[in-house]
Amino acid sequence: MAFGRLQRTRAQAPMSEINVTPLVDVMLVLLVIFILTAPLLTSAIRLDLPKAEGAQAGQAPVAVTLVVNPQGQVFFNDHAIPLSELAVQLNAVATQRPDTEVQLRADQTVPYGRVVEVMGVAQKAGLSRIGFVADTPPAAALR
Repeated sequence: MAFGRLQRTRAQAPMSEINVTPLVDVMLVLLVIFILTAPLLTSAIRLDLPKAEGAQAGQAPVAVTLVVNPQGQVFFNDHAIPLSELAVQLNAVATQRPDTEVQLRADQTVPYGRVVEVMGVAQKAGLSRIGFVADTPPAAALR
């Protein structure tokens, strides 16, 4: 029998690195969500809106968007629609909420008659709150 010291094994040192795998997983999921939702936040219809000094979006509780593109085509909430169908859609909106505001966005090259025609359809449906959406001019252009 030998009387001696027994060799003790050293305890494993605590790991001092941070595990970033869960962080990377969460960031990739958020990136995918932003990539999928970002195109939905912008309107897909390209317009050259007229410039107006006091143009601000209305603060109505409920609003529908009517867009008239440079070719004169009408869009109801970003969906192309003929004028006959537009009247039906606006009548349905007016019966549910008569205080709904119509936000009219028309390209500055659209003939005035076409804009008035769309406004007439909205007013005939019973929607009398019509707002025109315009871009604000640059500060240098105001001088």
